[in-house]
Amino acid sequence: MDRIVYDRMAAHDSTHWWYRARRDILADYLTRYAALPADARILEIGCGTGHNLPMLARFGRVEAIEIDPAARAIAGERLGRPVGDAPLPDLPGIERGAYDLIAVLDVVEHIADDVAALAAMRECLAPGGKVLIAVPAHAWMWSAHDVVNHHHRRYSKRTLAAAIRGAGLNPRKLGYFNSLLFPLAAAARIAGKLTGREDSDDSPPPGPVNRLFEGIFRLERHLVGRVPMTPGVSIVALAEPG
Repeated sequence: MDRIVYDRMAAHDSTHWWYRARRDILADYLTRYAALPADARILEIGCGTGHNLPMLARFGRVEAIEIDPAARAIAGERLGRPVGDAPLPDLPGIERGAYDLIAVLDVVEHIADDVAALAAMRECLAPGGKVLIAVPAHAWMWSAHDVVNHHHRRYSKRTLAAAIRGAGLNPRKLGYFNSLLFPLAAAARIAGKLTGREDSDDSPPPGPVNRLFEGIFRLERHLVGRVPMTPGVSIVALAEPG
C-alpha cells in the first residue's frame, strides 16, 4: 500500500466509523461461529497498525505479521511484543500446524496469487483451525481507493469461494457485510466514475456523520452470518480444511 494509507490508518483507526464498527461485527461473528478453544493461538496476517489485535486478543493468544516497517512498529507497541514480517504467499518461518485461528482482514486482495497465500495459511492451521477472511466486494466498484491500496482485485462471493476451495479449504458462513450503507457507497463510486473525481481519501467524515455511520454499520453485528445479507461493500467468510 502507499505510505499515505498506513499514515491515515494510524491516525484514524481508533475513531473512524468503519474500523470501529467492523471490529464489533467481526468479534460477534467469531463468537457465534468460530468455536475456538480456550486460550486459542491466533495469528493476524497483514495486521497494519495493529488496530484489530485487542479485539482478537479476546479469543486467545495473538501473534501478528506486517511487512510495512512503520506500521509494524506501531503494531508491536500495541501488541506489547515484536510483530513478524513474513511475506505472503509463502509465509516463510511461520510455524506449520500451529494456529487455531488465522485472520486476514482486507489482505488477500493485495496478493497476486491469492490461492497460494490461502494454501500457506491452511498449512499453518492446527487441527480444527480456521481462517477468518474479509475482502472488498464487487469488481465494478474498483476506484482510486483500490489503486492507492495496491489491490489486485475485488471479489464476488463466487470468486472468493473459488479461491478458498482452490487452496484446499471449505468456505463457511460466506456472505456480504457493510450492506446497510452499501447504497451510499455505490452511489459515491458511480458518481466518482461519471465525474472523473474518484477520491482515495478515507479520512473520517465530520463527527455527527461519523457517529451516524458507525451506529448504522454496527447494527450488522446482529445480522451477519445469521441472515442472508443484501450486497455489501465487503465479504466475510470462515474457511477450514475440508
